[in-house]
Amino acid sequence: MKIKSIQNALLVFIATIPLMGLCQNPLFIPDTLTGPSIDLSFQTGEVEFYEGFTTHTFGYNQAILGPTLILKKGEDIILNVTNDLTEPTTLHWHGLHVSAENDGGPHTVIEAGETWSPAFKVLDNAATYWYHPHLHERTEWHVTKGGAGFIIVRDEEEALLDLPRSYGIDDFPVAIQSRAFDADKQVVQQTAADDVMLINGTLDAFLDVPAQVVRLRLLNGSTERVYNFGFEGNIEFYQIATDGGLLDAPVTLTRLMLSPGERAEILLNMTGREDDSFNMMSFASEMPNGIYGATSPGGGQMSSIPGYDANDLNGSDFNIMRLNVVAQNENPVTDIPASLITNTPYSESDVMTTRSLLFRAKVMGPQNALTGPFVINGVSFDLEVINYEIPLDNIEVWQLTNMTAISHPFHIHDVQFYILDINGVAPPANMRGRKDVVLVPPMGSTVRFITKFDDHTSEVPYMYHCHMLSHEDDGMMGQFVVFDNASATNDQSGVEVTVYPNPTTDQVTLSGLMPSTIELYNMSGQLLDRRISKTGVEKFSLMNYQPGVYYFEVITLKERQTLSVVKN
Repeated sequence: MKIKSIQNALLVFIATIPLMGLCQNPLFIPDTLTGPSIDLSFQTGEVEFYEGFTTHTFGYNQAILGPTLILKKGEDIILNVTNDLTEPTTLHWHGLHVSAENDGGPHTVIEAGETWSPAFKVLDNAATYWYHPHLHERTEWHVTKGGAGFIIVRDEEEALLDLPRSYGIDDFPVAIQSRAFDADKQVVQQTAADDVMLINGTLDAFLDVPAQVVRLRLLNGSTERVYNFGFEGNIEFYQIATDGGLLDAPVTLTRLMLSPGERAEILLNMTGREDDSFNMMSFASEMPNGIYGATSPGGGQMSSIPGYDANDLNGSDFNIMRLNVVAQNENPVTDIPASLITNTPYSESDVMTTRSLLFRAKVMGPQNALTGPFVINGVSFDLEVINYEIPLDNIEVWQLTNMTAISHPFHIHDVQFYILDINGVAPPANMRGRKDVVLVPPMGSTVRFITKFDDHTSEVPYMYHCHMLSHEDDGMMGQFVVFDNASATNDQSGVEVTVYPNPTTDQVTLSGLMPSTIELYNMSGQLLDRRISKTGVEKFSLMNYQPGVYYFEVITLKERQTLSVVKN
């Protein structure tokens, strides 16, 4: 497979052998760049994935994907991002805790031929982050064409641990992306025919790993697909990090499900296994329905996504790449550490605000509940509308309720969070670290997380959105600003509407109401009741409705709030 950059006419060979069969192309390991000044050029390129065909791509400083940025916590850096495309773009530092001006969201447009130079101090813990375009309504296209790269942050606490960290030797970045190609071998977006796996931009990849403990930094860089990672023969591995940092201790696993945008660091102990060879796989047959990549993408009795059932990857176990165990390196790590760091989640007793976000189809109906477009709290994304104004240093709980038929990976900019519970159940040990993406199951499921909005204030907004990029581009996104409560005049009351009892068998009460319109919906999006409230309390009877999940939309002149309730 050949890679050629149009921008600089540099020919790069990922493999020098012809394409004949599976797992014969060595995994491409991107070069690294370090601070204090880093230059990136978003440019066009060409890749020969298939013999005799040239695929047109996008990449940073190369034909596809980009170099791995190695940053150190506490250092000051400047990143000079030049747009050498013929159309606008942006560049978002996914997971990094930076000011909104430096975040690279859809407001920070880099016009063709221009250079954007964000500068900031690295505040993040050691972990695996990534960068990708974030231009509204073009994010999916720019990422599908190849716009993405790794960020590795190192810190003093991680440096004290006996972990593999020799990049490309025992510490490997692994970006997993599914792609669709047309008859001319050009990448296609917004299709369920994504049946080709590219690992670090490599088709049919293999990786030689030394016979010792090795570290894989996994990134689900796909636009839609969820993976259920594991290894042939159910080889055990050890998760040591989530999106935003190390766990308290390694967690032993044989399966790890990652949705688009999520990262995880895992250790494999290959000590004594020289000359072994086995596949890294996705065990999609084991994923529950209601997830993109499972047998059925919809929960319940839903029809499918057009073209989904014809994709052989869906609901099947398939290979990601092959690992070949080779000779041990000098100074190898040969043991899995017993402990890592100490995470200290925020306490619910310190929560100042609880926000409820409800996912549903923009237009109600069984098929739309699976294919969308989707909205958050009843509204599509609007660049001119701020959905939340958040005081600096606020500790908040965000409650995400998914009333659609398909799971959505929810991502928030600016902060890392801790998952409190999923449908009322505490998360498993490997999900108890710092996160910025969480997969919200379908059919009325709820995820709660806790976070703190510290360090940065600005009139420029941050985003929150579904990280299925077609959903994001279609409007499943909102934005918030963080303001300094000590100096700003802001009329945010912090009063949240509550619904109780929940669950209920009959009557529910909504309290904390401002003058508002209240609408009651069922799971299918049917409007059941609507009233104008001028008091602080309203009572609704659910006695004549079937058991299930219902939701209220409370609409004021300033905002729209959504609350779910379970009728037993």
